Amino acid sequence: MGGVVTAGPPAPLTAPVETGQPVGETDVDPDRPWVVIVWNDPINLMSYVTFVLQKLFGYPLEVAEKLMLQVHYDGRAVVSNGTREKAELDVFRLHEHGLWATMQQD
Repeated sequence: MGGVVTAGPPAPLTAPVETGQPVGETDVDPDRPWVVIVWNDPINLMSYVTFVLQKLFGYPLEVAEKLMLQVHYDGRAVVSNGTREKAELDVFRLHEHGLWATMQQD
């Protein structure tokens, strides 16, 4: 009826263990290049995506159209690669132009 329930003795406290190796998203290989991916979206016109790829990366019309069609039909396309810093800048610039873009190590 009004008994007190006890949970037993408290669990011992343990300190976090330092592994010496990065894990998760910080676990990167500096020798592998980064790629920038543009994703399909329901907002931007195909002509606009082509224009942005030409403007930002200097692609000729044929290359920009091929990448745009890859985005349209496959849902994504790799539009640039290089160092992490370059990829971050490229993603930022694509976002400024309203495109959905991410980066990852190749």
